[in-house]
Amino acid sequence: MSRNRQLSAGKGVYATLAVGVLLSVFPLYWTVVAASRNNTDIHRVPPVLPPGGNLLHNIGEAFRQTDMGLALLNSVIVSSTVTACVVLTSSLAGFAFAKLPFRGRNPLPASVVATMMVPTQPGIIPLYIMMANGFHWADHLQALIVPAVANAFGLFFMRQCLVTAVPDELLDAARMDGCTTRVLYRHVALPAARPAMTVLGMLTFMATWNDFYWPKVVMTQQNPTIQLTLSELASGYIKDYSLVLTGALVAGLPVIAVFLLMGRQIIDGIMQGAVKG
Repeated sequence: MSRNRQLSAGKGVYATLAVGVLLSVFPLYWTVVAASRNNTDIHRVPPVLPPGGNLLHNIGEAFRQTDMGLALLNSVIVSSTVTACVVLTSSLAGFAFAKLPFRGRNPLPASVVATMMVPTQPGIIPLYIMMANGFHWADHLQALIVPAVANAFGLFFMRQCLVTAVPDELLDAARMDGCTTRVLYRHVALPAARPAMTVLGMLTFMATWNDFYWPKVVMTQQNPTIQLTLSELASGYIKDYSLVLTGALVAGLPVIAVFLLMGRQIIDGIMQGAVKG
C-alpha cells in the first residue's frame, strides 16, 4: 500500500513539474509562432498555435527596417566586456575583503553594499554630464562599459562565496609554502569560486544585455544597442507585432545561448562540490 502511495506521489510531482515546464516554455514558443506569421494571424481568435512560414522573411524585414546587425554587435561587445570586468573586479575585491587582513576590512564592504539602496535614477544626470562633457563619450560604447565595470552586488556576492569556499587554514598553509597573495588568488581562490563566478557572469551578462534606461539616455539610434532597436520596432503608429516579436526572438537567442553554456558549468560546479563534500 505504501509503495502505491509513493508511486502516486511521484506521478503527482512529475505532473506538476511538467505543467511548470510547459508554462515556462510557452512564452518562448509563442514568440517563435508570432515571429513566423504575419500581423493578421497574431490577432486571430482562437489564436493560431502552429508555427508559420514567414520567419526568415520577418527576420530579413526586421534587419532591413533597423540597424539590428549593428545593435547586436554593440550589445555583444558591451555585455561581454562588462561581464568580464565585473567578474574580475568582484572576485579580486571579494577575495581581499573575505581573506586578506587590512584596516577597514569589515566596514568597507558594508558601505559598498549600502550604495545598493540608492536608486539609479538620481545619478543619471551627473553621470551623463560626466560622460558627455567630461570624457566626450556620448553615443560611444565606452559610456556603457566604463560605469559598469564594477558593482556592489558582485563584490558582496563574491565576498560571501569566498568566506566559506576558501578555508583560512588552506591559505595559511599556502603562505607557509611561500605563496604570494597573487598566487593565492590565482591558484586557491579562483578554482574555489568558479561556480559563483559563473553565476555572477550569467547574471551580469543578462542584466547588461537587457538594460534599456542608460543606453536610451546616452546612445542614439545611429549607434544603438539591441534594446533601443527593439523599441524602434515597437514605436510605429501601427505596430507590427510579428516584427516586434521577431526582433525579440533574435535578441533573445544570445542570452539563451549564454544561459545554456554557463548553466552546464554551474551544474558541474555543484556536482564537484557534492563529491568533495
